[in-house]
Amino acid sequence: EGPGLVGRALDERSIAWRSVTVLDDAAPELPDARSLAGLVVMGGGMGALDDTAHPGLAAERRLLAEATAAGVPVLGICLGMQLLAVALGGDLLTAHGEEIGVAPVSLTGAGLRDAYLYPLTVDASPDPEVLHWHADAVTAPPGATVLASTPLTPVQAFRSGSAVGLQFHLEIDGAHLDEWLATPEMAAEPAPGVADTMRADAAVRMTSLVPRALVVFGAFADEVRARRDSVTHAGG
Repeated sequence: EGPGLVGRALDERSIAWRSVTVLDDAAPELPDARSLAGLVVMGGGMGALDDTAHPGLAAERRLLAEATAAGVPVLGICLGMQLLAVALGGDLLTAHGEEIGVAPVSLTGAGLRDAYLYPLTVDASPDPEVLHWHADAVTAPPGATVLASTPLTPVQAFRSGSAVGLQFHLEIDGAHLDEWLATPEMAAEPAPGVADTMRADAAVRMTSLVPRALVVFGAFADEVRARRDSVTHAGG
């Protein structure tokens, strides 16, 4: 899955980025985590511990752990959030419960104060409606702060140092959702009628959600830019 609105937020700040796919490479060439200005790991249909079918997942988890330890701004979304959680010591809960569609997520007190998530609130509501598409879940890594939850998925977002994981899909706009629903393997996942409901809900919600999501990812991009500039300055 592509970066969507994350990429747009980076582009708006003239931050160069590149996309790398390492799922099926047991020994991918990845940069030294300390050299990174930022790291984003996106979603996919595989499990976060499905190393047999996708040996590159182990390298992704190592990079996530190393980047977080180095204080690099890290963002994990859906599968990327699950990889981040497991990399930092959390547990993967396979087939914990399916959530597909536009539905509320409840921000915790910490989430309401978090620089990434507070822009999601509207009219002081701690329960913004977002796009969900997952069945696996995770426990929060040791020492992490839970930022959002739903009754079915207690850890919908968490922060651990410089790293933030989001189980839900803020990076998606209406056009991107249409692309997903036009992909046969993804269109087959929702129950009958759910795809039509998703399109209708997205048409209503995306108008206000996309600008708020860009503020969220803009906060991440600002941290990336600050680290890039500090690394560049330190290097002379």
